[in-house]
Amino acid sequence: MKTRNKNPALQDLINELDGRKEPVWKAVARGLNRPRRVRFEADLTRIERHAKPNENVVVPGIVTGLGEIEKPFTVAALRFTAQAKQKIEKAKGICMSIKEIADKNPKKVRIIG
Repeated sequence: MKTRNKNPALQDLINELDGRKEPVWKAVARGLNRPRRVRFEADLTRIERHAKPNENVVVPGIVTGLGEIEKPFTVAALRFTAQAKQKIEKAKGICMSIKEIADKNPKKVRIIG
């Protein structure tokens, strides 16, 4: 896949995810390879609404701190705002990078974006 981004770390991540066999990681790579002006952005309200407790959630973009979160999730994203990270950890959730969750390679991942 030809990468649009000039950030070498992001290019490496996109190429690594695109090279995996599982279709979910190829979809995450396509989401990361979008132009910055149309990159995915998910707030905590959206994650709370669509994900089940203790589920693995991947946001190929930015997680913002808008809204409240009550259930614990494992959330992986390109970037978190400070408020979002604080609220997720307060709800006993885990924040991690997309690379970290891809290396763990969970069987079920929900993409929100």
